[in-house]
Amino acid sequence: MPEHSQDHIETARVRRAPKISVFLILGALLGVVVAMILTFAFNGTAEASPNTGVEYSQAQVFGFLALICGTIGLALGAVVALIFDRRSRRHTHDITVGHASVHVDPEPGTNGHGSAH
Repeated sequence: MPEHSQDHIETARVRRAPKISVFLILGALLGVVVAMILTFAFNGTAEASPNTGVEYSQAQVFGFLALICGTIGLALGAVVALIFDRRSRRHTHDITVGHASVHVDPEPGTNGHGSAH
């Protein structure tokens, strides 16, 4: 079978980019840890809330704070990831990439999918 090969050399830019999902997860986890610290650092009262008239348990307070602090931590993680991503754009490197492609022509009398029967 006759073969035709073709070589093509290109220049590509590469950089080390941060994984944004890792920063988002770490930011949210840090927010939950802050919520846990805030929940157990301050002893609440056993009185009803003056705004709602409902008494909240520590678990409920932790849940509320986890939602708020987790969201803030997620946003801060995204901002840090974007800052690192912008910073990594300055440190790009140009490399030379070789691309080779080989095309095999089918033998005459075949359909190109194996031997003729």
